[in-house]
This record gives sequence, structure tokens and C-alpha cells, in this order.
Amino acid sequence: MKAVVITSPGGPEVLKLQEVEDPQIKEDEILIKIAATALNRADTLQRQGKYPPPKGDSEYPGLECSGTVEAVGKDVTRWKIGDQVCALIGGGGYAEKVAVPTGQVLPIPSGVSLQDAASFPEVVCTVWSTIFMTSKLSSGETFLIHGGSSGIGTFAIQMAKCLGVKVFITAGSEEKLAACKELGADVCINYKSEDFVTRIKEETGGKGVDVILDNIGGSYFQRNLDSLNVDGRLFIIGFMGGTVTQVNLGCLLARRLTVQAAGLRSRSAKNKAQIVREVEKNVWPAIAAGKVKPVVYKYFPLAEAAEAHQLMESSKHIGKILLTV
Repeated sequence: MKAVVITSPGGPEVLKLQEVEDPQIKEDEILIKIAATALNRADTLQRQGKYPPPKGDSEYPGLECSGTVEAVGKDVTRWKIGDQVCALIGGGGYAEKVAVPTGQVLPIPSGVSLQDAASFPEVVCTVWSTIFMTSKLSSGETFLIHGGSSGIGTFAIQMAKCLGVKVFITAGSEEKLAACKELGADVCINYKSEDFVTRIKEETGGKGVDVILDNIGGSYFQRNLDSLNVDGRLFIIGFMGGTVTQVNLGCLLARRLTVQAAGLRSRSAKNKAQIVREVEKNVWPAIAAGKVKPVVYKYFPLAEAAEAHQLMESSKHIGKILLTV
């Protein structure tokens, strides 16, 4: 089969489409003939040599995919050859085929194309496992999403609105703010021209928001804490603003704040399967009902993975970038 290989750590130009060996499936895995995969920031870090795949996972990038079941292991009962599916994977999406543990496989949501379904697994599992399963965001609360126009952000806005949450977002251009507004965001803040802490305090009568989903890390840490309501929860899923900062911890105690962080890729297969089951139960019906839609900015053929990475790193996109196979 063909796969996109990271020929050496570096810029987008190190991604090359090459002939490689087909993956072998274990007894509890299925082999998916890939229709599409989606880009995630983690892929760009892996390309730079900063985020290696977990032991046992494919060395090729790609954390989600959609496609058709080509083979099933002898312990697999739910899926059969020919089924159309999408999946959360530890790597290997930038390829023609991938082996996936059966617990990480989902049906294509009703009303979504086979290709566009590739835009969901990683973002949906990330947002559901952090903000809903862990931070317990619930109806009537307020929620701030940094990077509202990202793949994570565009899904989180829609899902939170489905559940009766007031949504605040930050983004860096008027075009991105408008896109977030259209998806249902209530308060859209341009972080380049406005201080988000001040705006949040104004909009909440000085209280702050209940939950924050943050992919910036260090440079936003104090300001995130300053933006939280009593019993507020900050969930960190990325460090685009660094991992080191100085912070005044007094507010944690004074307002009973909770700070948590987690990734998805390094979780155990058992943990991933649990998240996937929760997603199918809680999120798939909202997608089938048309309340949550895929937001895809651009499609590239697999051979143009380097160009797709250049687009992602330019941060001009809104929603997801897909590679079609």
C-alpha cells in the first residue's frame, strides 16, 4: 500500500508518499481501506520529531480516518467486510489501509458522507472525554473555547449549544469570529484586539465562565484562571503557548478552581474504547439529527500532505483539513 512517510524530522517537505507494507491485523482488530483522514496539530508535531506514536501504533501520521472494512480479526463480532466506518487511531491515517482495535471504530453518522466522517473521531473523542466526561459541562453553564475556529473549536461550539450551554470563543480574525457566530457561539472575542478576561467579566457580570477548553497552555494560564467563575474548571489539551509560566495560585483556593489536562493518543485501548462508546451514545444522535455538522475547510489528495500541513501551520483554515485517498 501507499502511505505518507516522515522521511526525517522537519518541515512539511519531509512528508513523502511511498510504497510500504500492508498492516497486519490482530484478533481484535479490523483492517480499514481508508477513504479519508483528517489533519490534527499533533501530526505537525510528529513530523517535527516532537510527538512519537505510542508503542505498537503505526509510525505513519494520522489520528482518525473513515473508510470501508476490508478484513476482520477472528474476535471481532460487530463489524463485517464492506461496512462503512470511521475510527480513532493512534497513527497510520495517512495511508491506504490501517489496522484498528474494534473498540475504536464507529459507524458513519447518518447524513454524513464517508469522506466527511473522517473529520469527527479525534475532535469528538477529545472534546467529549475532557469537557463533558471529566469537566461535567452541563446545561445552563458558560463555556469558553480558545481557538473557536479550529477543528476542536467548531465541533465544541455545536455540541455545547446542543446541550444548552452559553458559548464564548476566542479567535484571531473577523472571518473566524463570523464563522464561530454562525455555528452558534454567543460571545466571540478577537484575542488580537481585545483582552478576553475583561470581556468575559463584562459579559458575565464579573463572575467568569464555568469551563474553559484551552490549547494554549503557559502563556494563557493565569488569564484563564482569572476568567473562571467559582467552582470553575480549566481543561488544557495543548501547549501552543508553551509549558512554563509563573502563576499566582491564590485564586485556585479562593474560588475552588479545578485544573486538568489530558491527551487522547497515549490512553489505553480500553480507555479509548470507553470514550468511543460514550461518543456513539451521546454525540452520534446529535449528528444524525443535523444539530452537529462536519466543518471541512479543504480537501487535499494524500500525495499533497505537505501542502495540507503548510495550510494547517498558516492557521488560515476554519474547521478541519482532510486528506482523501
